[in-house]
Amino acid sequence: MSQPSAAATFTFSLPSPSRYGPRIGSILYRRPGVSSEPIQIQTPGLLTATSRGVVPHLSRDNHRATSAIRWVNVPFETFLEHNPPLPTLQPGPNPLHTFLGFTPGKHLLSMSARDPYDGREMPANSVNHVSVYSLRGVRKLSPSDWRSYVQACQPDVVFALSDTPFTDPPYSQKRMTKSIDRSATWLSTILKPKEGEHPPNVFVHMAGGTSLAARKAFSDSLVERLYGPEADAVAPLVTLDEGVTGYSVDLVPLRQSLEAEERKNPRTSSPSDLNPVIPSHTEQIIPLLKSSFASVPETKPRLVNSTESPHEILQYISSVGIDLFDAHWAQRAADIGVALDFEFPVRHSSGDKRDIGHNLYDTRYALDLKPFADAFRGALADDSSSALPVCRCLACSPFHPATRIYHGYDTPEHSGLPARDPDSGPHYKPPHTRAYIHHLLHTHEMSAHTLLVMHNLEVLDAFFAGIRHVIAEHPERWTEEVEKFFRRYDSDTRVFTAAKESWKSVELARGKGRLAREKGKQEETTLGTVVETDD
Repeated sequence: MSQPSAAATFTFSLPSPSRYGPRIGSILYRRPGVSSEPIQIQTPGLLTATSRGVVPHLSRDNHRATSAIRWVNVPFETFLEHNPPLPTLQPGPNPLHTFLGFTPGKHLLSMSARDPYDGREMPANSVNHVSVYSLRGVRKLSPSDWRSYVQACQPDVVFALSDTPFTDPPYSQKRMTKSIDRSATWLSTILKPKEGEHPPNVFVHMAGGTSLAARKAFSDSLVERLYGPEADAVAPLVTLDEGVTGYSVDLVPLRQSLEAEERKNPRTSSPSDLNPVIPSHTEQIIPLLKSSFASVPETKPRLVNSTESPHEILQYISSVGIDLFDAHWAQRAADIGVALDFEFPVRHSSGDKRDIGHNLYDTRYALDLKPFADAFRGALADDSSSALPVCRCLACSPFHPATRIYHGYDTPEHSGLPARDPDSGPHYKPPHTRAYIHHLLHTHEMSAHTLLVMHNLEVLDAFFAGIRHVIAEHPERWTEEVEKFFRRYDSDTRVFTAAKESWKSVELARGKGRLAREKGKQEETTLGTVVETDD
């Protein structure tokens, strides 16, 4: 098992700490021996989702070419089909970065036991294990095994195990009590100091389900002073929260529980239920989040997984003060052929409401020679008089690379080759058009999704940059700017629904075509032959 030579440091600075409401901060992660410059993540900001540790549709040179990818989360359950898991066998420093091909000086890697976006029904957890889903079915993951995997992989941030039930909701008070107790116990397991090891940077999932009291109780348990065996287990820590780096909330189980409660106890409609601006369940989730953060320090970062739109993100920033959001919904939009197209703050709020993106499967884009987004321009069309910001993604600002493309771990610092050619710079090309991507989607070219993912991450990164600018420079205009965004962009995200249907129809047509070709080939091979039979 590899051991780190020096402790990396994770610091979160919050110029104006506030319990709730919009706030800006900065995460600095210093990795000794890798780079003189720390990894910096401005908040509110994003983290990128992966599948088996890979950003879907992106090669290593792709995610090295964008500045939108800084924090990457790795759900470890997808490696548990082998024992021991393959990432734990990687030797040397920064083993998880080496195994997955991320750059230690640029990317912060976190590791969670489960995929926070996977809400499928699972066998019940027990006092000794969490049920996780690997490629070969359900596995049981114990807190001690999770600790050993963390020690072997050395992620920059680890999410503590949480007893989040994924059996059929809703859940009883007794089940919520078990969830709180187990989650606190499993947190102490990962925090337990061990001689010769650097303590990990731990984010704790805020347990308690849809009960305000239960969430408040778990929040209180983190800051309460420990005594007896509980104190001895985590000594020299006095409270669990002293060993916690940040807090996280997964929205998928909350939505599932709220939907189950509504099916069991249908509620009468209220004016807020008829408001098309507020995303589904957001008004119910906000009090739950506030209850989770009521007792813990406001100076630590807060992360929310599984938001579904920029409207929902703005709601959580405005009402709760969330610092980090996953980009899963934006990455999923690229899967179904949607190119995001929105901005914050909005320059023009008048006129009809617009979708937050373009369904490039739609036939109306077959001859559309415009770039992906109306709210951005490409680097080749750099015009100082234009009010449009530049989108630096490889779809809007493609360029001839001035550096060698690295497909493995043969980066300049390891290969000894120069990082770039002398006196060379990027030579930008015209942006890819909507018609081009429409063609690629209908012919099932993988490069379509690569370009869409990179574009969507850049748009989302620019969205957060605009949020930080308004909070920092014009805090008095925050509410007004949020309202302008809601008036400008449709919160129903109907473009996603339409894109899913378009994607299904193209898949079906492709399937029919494949079957027809196979049938024709079979007929050709038997045409003119005689099958002899015994008389």
